[in-house]
Amino acid sequence: MHEATAPVFAVVAPAFLSQFKDIEDGQLRTIFKRLGFSGMVEVSLFADILTLKEALEFDLMIQTEKDYMLTSCCCPVWIQMIRKLHPELLKKVPGSVSPMVACGRVVKRLVPGAITVFVGPCLAKKAEAREADVADAIDHVLTFKEVADLFEAARIDPADIPTDLREHSSFAGRIYAVSKGVSEAVAVTLDRIRPDKPIKVKAVQADGVPECKRLLDDLEQGKTTANFLEGMGCAGGCVGGPRSLIDRAVATAKVRDYAVQALYPTPIDNPYVVELLQRLGIRTIEELLEDQEVFARHL
Repeated sequence: MHEATAPVFAVVAPAFLSQFKDIEDGQLRTIFKRLGFSGMVEVSLFADILTLKEALEFDLMIQTEKDYMLTSCCCPVWIQMIRKLHPELLKKVPGSVSPMVACGRVVKRLVPGAITVFVGPCLAKKAEAREADVADAIDHVLTFKEVADLFEAARIDPADIPTDLREHSSFAGRIYAVSKGVSEAVAVTLDRIRPDKPIKVKAVQADGVPECKRLLDDLEQGKTTANFLEGMGCAGGCVGGPRSLIDRAVATAKVRDYAVQALYPTPIDNPYVVELLQRLGIRTIEELLEDQEVFARHL
């Protein structure tokens, strides 16, 4: 890593809380830098941006009580299930990339030549990163287990590592890692940016492959009245991913604690979101619906 000729960034999933034994969350950035990374970026900042986009999509798509949309762009298993089992529903899925892809693309745009390494609990992200239409974003994917092995091989001593935890994301972006988190994030953001919209988010969620399939079947059979359907392939959401290193209930509690500690309740209140969008040439949040290069995906 120290011999890399290009800057290398660790792109860390929102489920990272307390994943690494004896290492405080705020120490991760310093550890990655000591290993030769140029920096660490929390994907939750980009979950913020995608939350804004999905709230705007909801405002656009949901005009009557019969309208509905499907999320979540963050879970490749859920998206693949829709593609394979119910392709007719793809028109109800907002055309958004995942927060991982958004993060990788923005890092590469702001730091030309950068190498991006996603770190998370999900094995399916390895396949997502290779999909042709988003393969420009993430160069490598490491699971929490693989990173833990890397830390062990490097003989990281937590006692010697200073804390460097930064407030770059809102409550909404941080809550993505748990089941119902995306629905909650979009609902609070919609209320913030469109407080007068008469139709509110009425969500139903499924986590785990069997429950996701059941939700899609219920939708096809007219058994749900929800207007916002969220699916995550792993039980409990991303915190239940196959390479998560801690108990799912503990991970859920850690993520929720981190979310409520956020300085900003929604993405629109987050100055880092506003600054980042401006650096990308996006002057108003409504322009997120027009973007076709960074945050959009044609499913």
